[in-house]
Amino acid sequence: MSFHHPKRLLSAAVVCGAFAVAGCAGPYPMGMAYYNATLPETGSADVGSMKKGEAMCTSILALVAQGDCSIEAAKAQGGIKRVAYVDRKVENILGIYGKYTTIVYGD
Repeated sequence: MSFHHPKRLLSAAVVCGAFAVAGCAGPYPMGMAYYNATLPETGSADVGSMKKGEAMCTSILALVAQGDCSIEAAKAQGGIKRVAYVDRKVENILGIYGKYTTIVYGD
């Protein structure tokens, strides 16, 4: 492949840049094709004996999003008045379907 042609050089740079960004280490894991991870949000406590509440949102094709994945919705679902710890769970498949869950622990 010859890189003397400007369009080929630009195309190669874009492809290389996309792979470089996708492979960069960051504070959270990345997955271009599939992503399924639970991420810490706030707080620190032994969650073993605490109540747990969850709230979920979904996204389709980054065009339509619905749901309530707020901390308040998760508190209400779990009957929690005082929050000790919050996690976020993210699942995304090729940007086609995304599910976002807020998980709240507390009393």
